[in-house]
Amino acid sequence: MRVYDAPRMLVYQMWSTPDHLSKWSAPRGYTIPAARTDFREGGSWYARMLAADGEDHRVQGRYIEIIEGKRIVLTHAWLDESGMPGHETLISVAFEDVDEKTKMTFLQEDFDSTVSRDGMAAGWRECFDQLGEHLTHMAGPS
Repeated sequence: MRVYDAPRMLVYQMWSTPDHLSKWSAPRGYTIPAARTDFREGGSWYARMLAADGEDHRVQGRYIEIIEGKRIVLTHAWLDESGMPGHETLISVAFEDVDEKTKMTFLQEDFDSTVSRDGMAAGWRECFDQLGEHLTHMAGPS
């Protein structure tokens, strides 16, 4: 759970467009040279993450539920070198107004190992820090 000093709809939009996703949704030290979203229930998403050392990761999923401004449920699966998806996890993100800020509650479940779960948790913490930085940058100087 994170609380961001930004309007709920803006925080929600950070999840819906490749341009925004590419700014925050990879751990530090990675870039996202390719991202696609078909942001609708049943639509798919894809991202390629590239580390400074050239390490390449690709991930994809599909949108299960979208309640505009309130909730997004999607799947998440890393792709192997041949492009085949691995184990699929389920992500739920909820957005709530709290004292003129936005509370974002994130849950990823159905991991195949504790190592995978713990690695993803560390990565998401970095991503959510960067999301806060991106939101601050978008707000401009105070």
